[in-house]
Parts: sequence; structure tokens; C-alpha cells
Amino acid sequence: MSAVGTPEDTICAIATPAGEGGIGIVRISGQHAADIGSRVARLRSKQSFHTLASHKLQLADILFPSVPSIGRLPTFETRQSTDQIIDEGLVVYMKAPRSFTAEDVVEIHCHGSGLVLQRVCEACVAAGARLAQPGEFTKRAFLNGRLDLSQAEAVLDTIRAKSELGLKLAQRQLRGELAQQVHRLRTGLVGLLANLEAGIDFAEENIAFVGRNEMILSLRETLSQVQRILATAETGRVLRDGVRVVISGEPNVGKSSLLNSLLREDRAIVTDIPGTTRDIIEESVVWLGLRVTLIDTAGLRDTTDPVEREGIRRSKEAQDQADIVLHVLDGSQLTMNDLRNVCFPSLVHERLLVVNKIDLLAAASVESLSGALRARTPCKVLPISVRTGEGLEALKVAIRAQFLKPSLEASDGVVVTHVRHRVALERAETSLQESLVSIERGIEPEFVAVDLRDAADALGEIVGAITSDEVLDRIFSEFCIGK
Repeated sequence: MSAVGTPEDTICAIATPAGEGGIGIVRISGQHAADIGSRVARLRSKQSFHTLASHKLQLADILFPSVPSIGRLPTFETRQSTDQIIDEGLVVYMKAPRSFTAEDVVEIHCHGSGLVLQRVCEACVAAGARLAQPGEFTKRAFLNGRLDLSQAEAVLDTIRAKSELGLKLAQRQLRGELAQQVHRLRTGLVGLLANLEAGIDFAEENIAFVGRNEMILSLRETLSQVQRILATAETGRVLRDGVRVVISGEPNVGKSSLLNSLLREDRAIVTDIPGTTRDIIEESVVWLGLRVTLIDTAGLRDTTDPVEREGIRRSKEAQDQADIVLHVLDGSQLTMNDLRNVCFPSLVHERLLVVNKIDLLAAASVESLSGALRARTPCKVLPISVRTGEGLEALKVAIRAQFLKPSLEASDGVVVTHVRHRVALERAETSLQESLVSIERGIEPEFVAVDLRDAADALGEIVGAITSDEVLDRIFSEFCIGK
């Protein structure tokens, strides 16, 4: 058997995370799953494995087989004396096509010891299976038509979800919401293309299978829907990966205190000595379903200290990679006369201007200072007090509002979450625009057909109707072994 193997192989892998647990699962999938299962599981009921009802749990002893070769089934009495017992557990046989991979699948549920699971996997290999490659179970589900490619990617998104909204979006993709829209748009394009090519084939008979105006209207509607889906790409990225929020500003304005308050733990050292933070401090938290990575940075100032200078360099680098920057000012040290000397941050990246220590100011002073700052910068100005907590909830809401609508309900429609999907939609958008220009200019229909075919192919790549082995290998290599 080759190291890589073939789709005809029966594969096995541990399907539960590494570490100790009450239960661990080893999954077997392929045409010989039942034969291999019968070699590694001795049913307490003494039933033949092949006569089991599908999807019913059976109590069994899990064994290292003494007779590994397929085609030589030992009797129950022989196995009692020759096989080495690994554990006891439950076994379920899921007959094709009613399984995750749409193949025969056997799952062995045993105690969640790493050693036990490893031995069970070794027993499956000794019985004739091969170890699965990363993502091979999900890849088989795709190849067998159980999932389309966007749904397969949603499986990985579900496994990696770090927030409630990210999980919700992954589940919507897994249910096929994106696939349904893409299939509908692609089917419409293929229909237009068929009519256009039929008109080309019968050009001498002067038969028009689809009118010019009808085609323009249809393509404009398709283009509009592609652009509407494409516009969700940034929201999808945020929901899937979360946002990076960098806390920036001069020394001793309260950056580290703000980090600790937002995290509700003493993560960063806080002192009155300028330059205490000399490296990047990074922690993640979930606010209202959105994963937020907060990054505290070294205070920005001129210094000759080489360590602090390196910290400042890293601070600027972190700002370049941020989704949003919180530029913190010390409100207690900022008077109306000082505003002309304030160096306001550039707007290369989205920023919020955070005025800290307002507990040291009178309410009227806070209001006038905030108004003056808003007049001098397009940044949103948020007065807060880390010491009292005033304004912190408003700051969280403001950060979330930069990226998401007030609510994200299932009725909000499809949201694009992957760069691969965005790139394919951009290609479809370009091809549709070019086809419209060609039709409006009276270009020969053969050239219009090329653009329509490119647009349909681009949409087909999203769901895997058209794709290459290289793309599939890259996608499924991101999965863990066992999924």
C-alpha cells in the first residue's frame, strides 16, 4: 500500500482531541470498514458484525487482532483465547450512504486515554486499514457528494470557531446557504450561455434564442447579486477570525490599565514609571459574540534606550497590522490650550480617540474637551475612566459597531468568510461586467460567451463544481487528522 494511499482504501483515525477525557472515538471509513470493525471489536452480544442494524450502539471488547488479513474471520471462541484486549467500549456501524463520508463507517467509542486510542488505531491498521490524512474524512464526504466544497470548509470553520457569531456563521454555511445562492446564480448563467451558444450554432437560420435586452437585464441582476454577496466579505472575515485592536499612545496615559480593565484581569504590569511596557502584550476576549484580540504596546516617545526603541518599533508594526487602533490620551493632562500641540494620529487605519482619566476632570471640562477634539479630528472621540469604569461599555460597543451591524440574524442573508470565495466572486464580477460591455457595444456573441463561461466557472469553484486537485489538497490539508 502506498504512503499516500487511494480513495479505495479503508481509513482510520482518532476523531477526538488529544489529551485525557472520559470518551475517545476512533473512526473507520471505507468499503472494508465492517470487516476491520469485526476484527477489532468483539461484540458482547456475540452477533456477527455484518448483521448489525445501522446506527445502533453495541457493547464490545476492543482487541488487537491476532488474524489481521481480510477474508479470514476468526470464530468468537477462537478470539477469546488469542486476541489481546485493549479496552471495553461501544461500537456503532453506520451503513453507506447514511454516514458523514457516505461510505460504510464504524466508530469505536472507548475510554479517552491517549494510549488506549493509539492502541485502538494500531489495531485498526493491523486489521487492514490505513491511517487517514488530514481532512480525508471530510474530503471523502465532498468527493462522494455528501457536502459541497463550501460546506466542507464550513466544517473546519465550525471546529475552529472562537465566538458565538463565528459559530453561527459557520453553521449557516454548513447548512448550505452560500451554496444555494451560488448554485442558483450559476444555473442562471449556464442557461444564458446555452441560449447564447445555440444562437451562435444556428446563426445562419436567423434564430434568436434569447433577446439582447433580456440578456442585459438578466446579467445586470446577476451582477448585482454577486456584488451584494461580495460586499459581505469584510464582515465575514471579522466574524470568522475576529478583530485585532491595538492600544496605542504616549507613556503613562493608561494603556496597560485599559487592557487590564477590558480583559478584567491583571495581564499587563502597571506603574507610574514611563516605558514600563516594552513588548507586545496580546490577549483575546469575546464581546457580544465577537472575538476581539487586544494588543497593548510600548508608549510612543523619543528615547535612547535600545530595548524601549525596539518596543516602539514593534508598536508601530502592530498598528500596521491592526483592524482598529485605540489612540489613548491623558485627559487630565490635556487643557484647551494644549490642543494645538497634540499630534493627532493619521487615519491610515481605522482609529478611535480614547480620552482617559476623565474622573479627574469636571463634567463641563470633559464635554468641552471632547467637543474640541471632535472638531480637530475625524476620529470618533470616546471619554473614559479606567479607574471608575465610566465609558468602558460604550467603548466596547463602539469597537463592535465598527465592524458589525447591531444584530446578525439568519435572515441577513449569505456572508462570505473565505478569501478563496472572495477571489472567485471578484473574478465572476469582472467577467460579468466585461460581458455586459461586450453586449452593449455589439461585440460578437462568441466573445460574450467566453466571459459568461468564465463567470460561471468562477462561481463553480466556490462550491467545488469546478476545481483542481491542487486546490482540494490545499483546503483539506488545513484540517486536523480525524476530520
